[in-house]
Amino acid sequence: MSHDDTLLAFLKKMEERRVDKQNPGDPRTAAPAPRRKGVRSEEKPCGQSSDRRGVGMIIAGGGTGGHLFPGIAIAEEFLRRDPANRVLFIGTERGLEKKILDGLGFPLRTLKVEGLKGRGPVRILASLLKIPGSLIASFRILRTFQPAVVVGVGGYASGPAVLAARLLGLKTAIAEQNAFPGLTNRILGRFADRIFVTFSASARWFPAGRTRVTGNPIRTAFLAEKPRGEKGDPRFTLLIFGGSQGSRAINRIVMDALDSLEELKERIRFIHQTGENDRETIEEGYRKRGFTAEVTPFILDMAAAYRTADLLLCRAGATSIAEITAGGKAAILIPFPFAVNDHQTRNAEILVRAGAAEMIPEKELDGRRLAAVIERLSRHPEEIKNMEKASASLGNIRAAATIVDACLELIEDRQPAEFHGGAK
Repeated sequence: MSHDDTLLAFLKKMEERRVDKQNPGDPRTAAPAPRRKGVRSEEKPCGQSSDRRGVGMIIAGGGTGGHLFPGIAIAEEFLRRDPANRVLFIGTERGLEKKILDGLGFPLRTLKVEGLKGRGPVRILASLLKIPGSLIASFRILRTFQPAVVVGVGGYASGPAVLAARLLGLKTAIAEQNAFPGLTNRILGRFADRIFVTFSASARWFPAGRTRVTGNPIRTAFLAEKPRGEKGDPRFTLLIFGGSQGSRAINRIVMDALDSLEELKERIRFIHQTGENDRETIEEGYRKRGFTAEVTPFILDMAAAYRTADLLLCRAGATSIAEITAGGKAAILIPFPFAVNDHQTRNAEILVRAGAAEMIPEKELDGRRLAAVIERLSRHPEEIKNMEKASASLGNIRAAATIVDACLELIEDRQPAEFHGGAK
């Protein structure tokens, strides 16, 4: 029996045990929680009296930026519609959400849950044994917060939270960022009320009548208009990141490439997100070679870094691709070679075919080849301009709005016309 079948059998059993007498109350009547200055949303018991009654949404999942950042984009749009609305995130202690959300003013509750993919039989069993506890914790969170809808964005915490919502009779939705859906979303898609996918190719994995191709939600900061006029630093700026956790392979190759970029030393500067483990090594590498570089484990304001950069060097995850195209940026893409079904290569090829990016497979990558591409593009700004135009033509800046529209319609029990006839 496959991992999907094992977990699906468990979920079906839980669904069969759901009793009709369970009544969490009408979540649409929940009153908004009081707010502190600078805080977007607080988790508080509902039912308090208020002149304004907002709607509650739980966003479940995370772990990496690829799951978390689309969830933040949905939350921002949901709160933009009505400041009285409330949002709560459910994630894990080890996920990126633990570091990011507090600074953005979003409350977070965590579950003790692990994944199944790529684990041996013993660890799979251990992970399965944690599901009942994470479900119980999810029930408690849901009954306290009383959301009108629960949106899973992928990642370990998404599964139990969305399942618990289903068992309590709440509206549920999931958002899938990649062309090949992850295990959690493939299972949740069997019963979620709405499925939002980034690529039309991934729609085939889900029931047509409940699926819509929306694109990948983009955080508000990436949609801000780029300030006019020249940037503060006239030097060519290369922004380097290997996903939210950094990439040792990219870090190492960039250091090798510096030896072939001596002629550009006075005309180029680097902004480099290294991840926690490589920061000191990479910072020292730039210093010894005499290059100007801003080195950091994690870039909190990635949108500002995008606007500063002339060129990006990064992986090709779905969220990065969405942000690159929304910002109309030129990029050198190095797909993560171990991504499920090599979906990062597929993502990168879309931009390459459009003339928006260049792709170098990691197995073909070396310092000299990377340096040659960087030098050529830095010396030909007209080529970068053409790449930027092509990139912007692929951008989808309405994905978050489309998803929130569908969630609000779902809450109101209205069947939107867009879903008639299935995904488009």
